[in-house]
Amino acid sequence: MDAQELQQLKNKFDIVGNDPALNLALETAVKFAETDLTVLITGESGVGKENISKIIHQYSRRRGGKFIPVNCGGIPEGTINSELFGHVRGSFTGAVENRSGYFEEANGGTLFLDEIGELPLQSQALLLRVLQSGEYMKVGSTKVEHTDVRVIVATNVNLGYAVSRGKFREDLYYRICAAQIRVPALRERKDDIYLLFRKFTSDFSEKYGMCKIALSHDAISLLRSYPWPGNIRQLQGFAQSVTSLESQKLTPLSERIELDAKALAPYMPQETGGLPVPVEDPASGAFSGPPSEEMQKIIQALMFLKQEVDSLKQVVYGGGAPAAGPAPALPAAEVASESADAPRETPAEELSLKKIGDGMILRALEKHGGNRKLAAAELGISERTLYRKLPPEFRSDNKNKR
Repeated sequence: MDAQELQQLKNKFDIVGNDPALNLALETAVKFAETDLTVLITGESGVGKENISKIIHQYSRRRGGKFIPVNCGGIPEGTINSELFGHVRGSFTGAVENRSGYFEEANGGTLFLDEIGELPLQSQALLLRVLQSGEYMKVGSTKVEHTDVRVIVATNVNLGYAVSRGKFREDLYYRICAAQIRVPALRERKDDIYLLFRKFTSDFSEKYGMCKIALSHDAISLLRSYPWPGNIRQLQGFAQSVTSLESQKLTPLSERIELDAKALAPYMPQETGGLPVPVEDPASGAFSGPPSEEMQKIIQALMFLKQEVDSLKQVVYGGGAPAAGPAPALPAAEVASESADAPRETPAEELSLKKIGDGMILRALEKHGGNRKLAAAELGISERTLYRKLPPEFRSDNKNKR
């Protein structure tokens, strides 16, 4: 594909940019379009994977058929098989009539399955069968149906990692990974960032009769320096917001407003959370780690756990309550029994704590046979506070007595 043909392709599908990795993705899509191969499109959320699937469809022999995009992550697990393959009347509560699924509706055309990594394992087995033989059965039916559909799938997660975790079928992975197209992240296309910003602000200002927004050289540098974790989708929203706030109604004397870095800086997105952005290895196309919501939760939990451990150390070894931060966490085995009666210390209780020493606590526990609740009641403090005041060497013994 020569430069002119490539530009015509970009114009047709409203694609902006001259990055070599982007150009390679577009050229590869056109080549794959000549076949019926199942294509796997990889890339972060917001990079434009659906555009690539549309190119494959439009340049294929199936261009006259339907193109149906399906977001697998947006369909509840209980209904995904019905949505994909259809169902017969009476197959489940609410199935009052026969229903066609996407594989039947897209017969002769192209079915684009986005977020394929969110597909349940049972549905993955059914998808593998239809990819291999074109056969499937509707939910609640024993009749084998046939379909002639070109399937394109996309993901923003590392499917290889999902396979190792048992979240994705290995046989399905090898069935779909032979023909891959990687769409680069926006931070890898720095020279395209201002081109896209200029397009988005131009489209927005034209729609609402406003002056276009241009950027000075230092403002462009500021724009390029941000990593744009939300990619093109995030940049588009940013450009529209800046145009809405900084522009004014179009007049014969004012068609364009230029912003410098100082004017643009207040609108730049602020980093929050500090979680890593999923990055792919340019050589292998593989993600360096699982860029999933599950991993983000794990990282957040580890950070919180560290704070609690530090707080607990300060109480046990520092001789006083921590200056800031959450109260130290109890051992996992204690959580269920402590949660119901674990109020925070009141001012009165704090005064009582000053008068209570280790000896008093141990004598109270001995008096009540190791029962912390009764010992705490006698001392006038909560059970949780009593546990925190215990010397470390007595905690496991007391737990066993309990």
